[in-house]
Amino acid sequence: MVSTRPLAVVAGGSGFLGRAISAAFEDDGYEIRHIGRTGPVRWDDPDGIARALDGADVLVNLAGKSVNCRYTDRNRDEILRSRVTTTRALREAITTSDHPVRVWLNASTATIYRHETEQANTETTGVIGEGFSVDVARDWEHELFDGELPRTRRVALRIAIVLGDGPATRALVTLARIGLGGPQYDGWWFPHNRYRGIGSDPSGNGRARGHRAGGRQRFSWVHVDDVVGAVRFLRDRDDISGPVNVVSPQSTDNRGLMRALRRTVHAPIGLPALRWMLEPAMWVLRTEPELVLKSRWVSPEVLTMAGYRFRHPELEEALLDVVRATAGPRRHRGGR
Repeated sequence: MVSTRPLAVVAGGSGFLGRAISAAFEDDGYEIRHIGRTGPVRWDDPDGIARALDGADVLVNLAGKSVNCRYTDRNRDEILRSRVTTTRALREAITTSDHPVRVWLNASTATIYRHETEQANTETTGVIGEGFSVDVARDWEHELFDGELPRTRRVALRIAIVLGDGPATRALVTLARIGLGGPQYDGWWFPHNRYRGIGSDPSGNGRARGHRAGGRQRFSWVHVDDVVGAVRFLRDRDDISGPVNVVSPQSTDNRGLMRALRRTVHAPIGLPALRWMLEPAMWVLRTEPELVLKSRWVSPEVLTMAGYRFRHPELEEALLDVVRATAGPRRHRGGR
């Protein structure tokens, strides 16, 4: 029997974001197909990918190795490869499709913008940065928008740090709980090249740049419910394409972030941390100090102008909601 439900394809959806988006689409009445490293449709099966996409109403691609790791040469190469090759495989499948997918929402990152302390980066005024994370985002988006797909609307989801049951939130909460919940300061550390450029046109001079922001580096974030809500909203708005910043309208700075985290986890103290203290701590956590030292200041101009209403615009409320939710099972609540 042929299904009469609309069809959504979720690629790389095994993480907490993919599970939340899949559950939301199921609630909306969609039939869901998955593409991943395992399962009935895998990345090494181009014919299977083409069949899965043919006639689909919407494609959401979240594929890519987690950036919650140390930027070793091996991890750097895999972070880039896992994003670029999977996005290219989807684009090539859509190009040959008799019934191409109507809208393609592809993950990207708000880290594409430069370290910014003066004003928020919007889709129209934002300045692209340099170095490893930026180059990954640039090559990723290039694969999404390359070539002609006249019957497929394409959107790059420039997602900020997501508050939810994911690696970034766990790392931040852990810092607060172990007593490093004060402001974090960039400063001296042994020379390294983990953040050097990569990909088709590496940017920067190969050295890690320090930014003496004094704990005032900006922190842009978004609650997982609003990632789900934005995806639903963009899915249904035929007039929006191109890059879209998926980020709360109210950013904070590092001091405000850590103060909110301390209150949320009831940490009695929060020691300030200089870079020489952060580097060993982040090595133990198997992540990078860039998480808290880069000034990410991003604004959701497109979503706001289009009328999207955020469910969780306030940081402390969003953190409380996430901490409560991790104590038990949780269903998505993203609006439309």
